[in-house]
Amino acid sequence: MAIIEATKTKLARKMKAKGVVYKPVENVNLGPDSDESYVQANVKAPRMAGFLAKIFAWFLESRIFGTLLLYILKRNNLIHKTHDCLQLSQLVTNAELEEPPVYVPLHPFEELNEQEVKRINSDLSPSEQVQQAIDCLPLPSEKIVNGSKPSFRYWTIMDYSKAYSSGKITPYMVAEQLVAAIRESSSPPLDMAFFINYDAEDILWQAKESTLRYERGEPISTLDGVPIAIKDEIDCSPYPTTGGTKWLHKFRRCKGDACCTMRLRLCGAVIIGKTNMHELGAGTSGINPHYGATRNPHDPGRISGGSSSGSAAVVAAGLCPAALGVDGGGSVRMPAALCGVVGFKPTFGRVPHSGVLPLNWTVGMVGVLAGTIEDAFIVYAAISGPVRSHDTSAIAPWFNDCSDEIRTCCSQALHQLSEKYGWKTVDVTIPDIESMRLAHYITIGSECTTALSSYLENLDIAESGWDVRVGLCVYGAFSGEEYIKAQKLRSRQMQFHTNIFKKADVIVTPTVGVTAYPILNDALQTGELDYINGAALVRYQIAGNFLGLPAVSVPVGYDKKGLPIGLQFIGKPWSEPTLIHIAYAMQTLCISEYKKPHVFYDLLKKD
Repeated sequence: MAIIEATKTKLARKMKAKGVVYKPVENVNLGPDSDESYVQANVKAPRMAGFLAKIFAWFLESRIFGTLLLYILKRNNLIHKTHDCLQLSQLVTNAELEEPPVYVPLHPFEELNEQEVKRINSDLSPSEQVQQAIDCLPLPSEKIVNGSKPSFRYWTIMDYSKAYSSGKITPYMVAEQLVAAIRESSSPPLDMAFFINYDAEDILWQAKESTLRYERGEPISTLDGVPIAIKDEIDCSPYPTTGGTKWLHKFRRCKGDACCTMRLRLCGAVIIGKTNMHELGAGTSGINPHYGATRNPHDPGRISGGSSSGSAAVVAAGLCPAALGVDGGGSVRMPAALCGVVGFKPTFGRVPHSGVLPLNWTVGMVGVLAGTIEDAFIVYAAISGPVRSHDTSAIAPWFNDCSDEIRTCCSQALHQLSEKYGWKTVDVTIPDIESMRLAHYITIGSECTTALSSYLENLDIAESGWDVRVGLCVYGAFSGEEYIKAQKLRSRQMQFHTNIFKKADVIVTPTVGVTAYPILNDALQTGELDYINGAALVRYQIAGNFLGLPAVSVPVGYDKKGLPIGLQFIGKPWSEPTLIHIAYAMQTLCISEYKKPHVFYDLLKKD
């Protein structure tokens, strides 16, 4: 099995006055000897929060100054200023590309020749799919890894199921502890801001029904009675779907469960509430001025990452073994890496998207956050739907574009994986990475403002956070020409990646470029504009969303401050089984070193 350890790109282009002239895909060398150079996103925009963020937003919203300021921002790309003053207009707006646009990253379904993969009937119910997943897991054993017993491990879905079946504890007893833990974590001095909404009575009612099923010896599935949290971007009765705002649920009523939520209920899972998120998914920190900054259980003074911040944090804190998130620009994998848990994003189209806020139609995908890759696999089995047949028209620089501690940790983990299993690593080139990042930014921004356009017309803008107000101003300034150019770049990158996956099974990168950074007080009421850290967090995420590729983040170590580090595997379309195999192998090598978070609740321990 071949693993691409890294990607390098060299953007040595002849610049015309109007923009870059991209070589046709067939003329680009993707090998390690390519003359394509890596262009680092050298972001120099200042951090803004508090009064400074308000002033910047006021200017952008001003009829007099706003148009001029947005023109300057787009022309010079000040928010995302790149190395050697390469501009947004050069890389995207005025670029010349031969490739036709691709508007949705749907890949023709392909039965891959993957090793040790069991095919299942697509007509099975969610609970039957869960059982098929359980049957594929390795036999349970005392967790002795690399000759030592882990000092800490998360309780898994199987742990909950076995405890319930044995009668040692009941779902209702767990729910009582869970409700107490949520209340404690939501109150001073912790103020972890894990949830936007939860209903203690509803949690206890679900748990009581599950307890009765176990007493009758009739649990629905292994997930019966297991607490699962849902990101507040996904419909889940009886809660409103806010998208992290104070206003969206007033215009768009939640009429029932999203498909993925419903499939979890059909397995007997106890849905424990709606987790906090970055407002409208429009940021990477998880700092929400309306519902609080979601704090990292490993260090409550630091961010948990966005936008699925609450879902990652509740898993890390032990409140549930798994949670659902939505990944539009690394929004599942990024907080997973920062919080030391697994983040799994399937291929675009693998999980039904009905009942999910349409904030970004072609890049957002429902994903799973879990304490272990096994639990991510079980929940994925529950929520995935039948796959439709789609018709559609040496360690290299990119790997190294992160902090030294992350680079060292990820390199060592990858070396250990290769040594243990004999998997080969090869160098390849992924051209135009910075262009792809900008094209994704144009796409996700344009789709967000289009999806919300009917609501924004009637919205009192004061109801939105200041950072989101800035984002919406910039998003709304993108033109139709820029959107189409971005889709031409999408087409180009899909072809590049198709060719790369002919050489290897997965692409391997660090999940994020930095570990969790501190939450500063001036951001709590306004949100913050921190594009330097934001660019470092999102750097490795784009291909998974923009190109619809499956990806998974696995915890592989910690920095000197004890903050988690994640390693990401990106697979070819429909290769979830291969990703899960590799992620499980990586987890097995690292799990003995996992550390207990500073904020953690042991729900299976009897009082």
